[in-house]
Amino acid sequence: MGPATIVAVVMRGLNIGRRYSASRRGFGLRACEARGASGSIRRIALMLSNVELSVPTAEDLELVELARETIDANTDAGPDEDGAHTMGAAVRDVGGRMFVGVNLFHFTGGPCAELVALGTARAQGGREIRTIVAVGNHGRGVFGPCGRDRQVLFDYYPGIRVLLPTAEGVRVATIETLMPFAAAWTMEGGTQLFDEERFR
Repeated sequence: MGPATIVAVVMRGLNIGRRYSASRRGFGLRACEARGASGSIRRIALMLSNVELSVPTAEDLELVELARETIDANTDAGPDEDGAHTMGAAVRDVGGRMFVGVNLFHFTGGPCAELVALGTARAQGGREIRTIVAVGNHGRGVFGPCGRDRQVLFDYYPGIRVLLPTAEGVRVATIETLMPFAAAWTMEGGTQLFDEERFR
């Protein structure tokens, strides 16, 4: 996977506006400068120029299938309909155990499927989560986590592998790749100083 695709994935994760979205011509440093992107966006593009997303393993694909089965069995919405339960998620811990969850949409900000799956894992003894994926109902495929979920993953699950949709199919990135220059938050100390070691 080339740098243009990687930057596009990360930009979507950072909620960068369409003005700076990747085009078929690429989203490298030169393209950023040509479009008048801010200095921080240019730095992100430069930093990601050597990053590679990995191809999912057989275990990763098993996790995708589990998330798909979970939401297909539990969705409350038909195709192209809104519902409270339209996304499923699955996580795998370091021991290989898998845990699932579905979202609970509500206008007040109900939890995403990823957070439910993480809570389920904790309730069932899962402590070291290494991989996570979310899948839409009715064959909509893999979805990347929203901004809130990415921050939760960054804060509580350093190094977690995240499955993402790309133009080349499902790929895997660490949460640090999806959150360049992010500052972690802790219950004890609030927002922390930038820790460069997280990104090495």
